[in-house]
Amino acid sequence: MAANDRQAREERARLRTYQARQEVHRRKQRRRVRDNVIAAGALVVVLVLAVSAQLFFFDGGPGGSAASPSASPDPSATPDADEPDADANAGEVPSPDLAEDRTWTGELTLNGIPLGVELDGAAAPQAVASTVSLTQSGFYDGVSCHRLTTAGIFVLQCGDPAGDGTGGPGYSYGPVENAPADNVYPAGTLAMARQGGNASSQGSQFFVVYEDSTIPSDQAGGYTVIGRVTSGLDELRTAVIDPGVTGGATDGAPAVPVTIDAFTLE
Repeated sequence: MAANDRQAREERARLRTYQARQEVHRRKQRRRVRDNVIAAGALVVVLVLAVSAQLFFFDGGPGGSAASPSASPDPSATPDADEPDADANAGEVPSPDLAEDRTWTGELTLNGIPLGVELDGAAAPQAVASTVSLTQSGFYDGVSCHRLTTAGIFVLQCGDPAGDGTGGPGYSYGPVENAPADNVYPAGTLAMARQGGNASSQGSQFFVVYEDSTIPSDQAGGYTVIGRVTSGLDELRTAVIDPGVTGGATDGAPAVPVTIDAFTLE
């Protein structure tokens, strides 16, 4: 009888030990699954943020020389009423009437280099109205030109108060106006930067084309041409463009830091 009792106790002890090991194993499995889910979620967030930043920086201007064209949207598709419209203006956008349907002349001074400019308020009333409003408020004074491209597409991009391609005036607007039908932007062109595929993502960022460039359109169209540089482009090339991009790249921060000293229009 004593032997049987001892054997029973030993079997119960082995059972408890086995059950404890199984419970430890199950806990480890649950913890591993939980950790994997957390890690996957964190990775998704990081990827979304990274892609968003790249969209604004690389497609937020005229696009990179290696950018591939985007597919055309389905013409039969309609936006969901419960979802925000990516092609809607946001914030307090200046009225197009401010452009006065006329030519504006003025001066854009970069690193002490005065560039004579003309803006066409008749061809691009919304974009010119916004630019006039920002210049009159002194918004551009002291803002940098954060991006220079030197291969395939030849532009200097300016007007971002954040200095990294992500900033703006606190509003965004569309539509794309006065974009060239042939996608060719001659040297001296002044045009508005925007996000890829979003015609209503224009704000304060603009670009100066310093050499004839073919910039492909996407599903939102081309890029709004607001006017042109009438003088000073050769001096800008010598002082800012020729030194190239930081680190010898073909797209990035100018090797010579560039600041907007002043932007005036009348």
